[in-house]
Amino acid sequence: MKIFLTGGTGVIGTRAIRALVAAGHDVTAVARSSAKADVVRTLGASPVGVDLFEAEEVSAAVVGHEVVVHLATNIPPMSRATRASAWATNDLLRTEAAQHLVDAALAAGASRYVQESICFPYRDQGDEWIDESSELDHVGAFASAGAAEATTARFSAAGGQGVVLRFAQFYAPDSDHVQTFNVLMRRRINPFLGAPEAYVSFVHAADAGAAVAAALAVPGGIYNVGDDEPVTRSEAGRIVAHALGVEPPRAVPRLVRAASPSSAKLLMRSLRVSNRRFREASGWVPAHPSIRGSWPAETAQ
Repeated sequence: MKIFLTGGTGVIGTRAIRALVAAGHDVTAVARSSAKADVVRTLGASPVGVDLFEAEEVSAAVVGHEVVVHLATNIPPMSRATRASAWATNDLLRTEAAQHLVDAALAAGASRYVQESICFPYRDQGDEWIDESSELDHVGAFASAGAAEATTARFSAAGGQGVVLRFAQFYAPDSDHVQTFNVLMRRRINPFLGAPEAYVSFVHAADAGAAVAAALAVPGGIYNVGDDEPVTRSEAGRIVAHALGVEPPRAVPRLVRAASPSSAKLLMRSLRVSNRRFREASGWVPAHPSIRGSWPAETAQ
């Protein structure tokens, strides 16, 4: 199939291109610089320079493609993540750019639209498993993810196959967040915010990329994409400390958690996310079923 993909030079996008090309697909990936275009070519795809906020450019670029995959994000570093302004570009990618891409996909007669989304908006469920029917709060920095999912539903309503992939927390050697987590861990600070018994769900970037390729064959709908074994915050701290060869981190005091801003508390929810629906629909199986034994101690700079 001919596939138009955004975010192809990101942590997930590079893996998605590899998986799609390996499956025999013809991939066109957005690249906004000559250096990024070289990356796309190296991965086996064709680069195209497109401003995702310009509807006419997007429409022209999508013509001739059967599938549109929107993976472009602009996630701020942890040091700025509590500021609403830091999420402005990311919000526009999930609202304005997503609208342009769906409009272009419909005009081009594309049969499928795949949208990257996130598991973070799920409400805290303690130690209960979370599936795609669980309640969400698309608030704050998560509001744009809800908008992107609604735009995908518009594609489905028009007769196409709209697929939303709600990814768990990414990790990979070249992830900026993993680099930050490892720095904090070496200072004995647990970067996984929340109560020690609260769950956190992860997905390795390679498994996320493979999930994008698998999403081309599933019925339209919403799917959680995470590993098989979510762990508690305290377990995550011990696992990562072991990977780094350092002492386990100190727990964040309850009073400090209680005094945290509301934006930080959104990241403290207990999220034990189930990947069952996607596994059953696609046959996808994560090569990294847990962060145990797979957390990257050495990170790419």
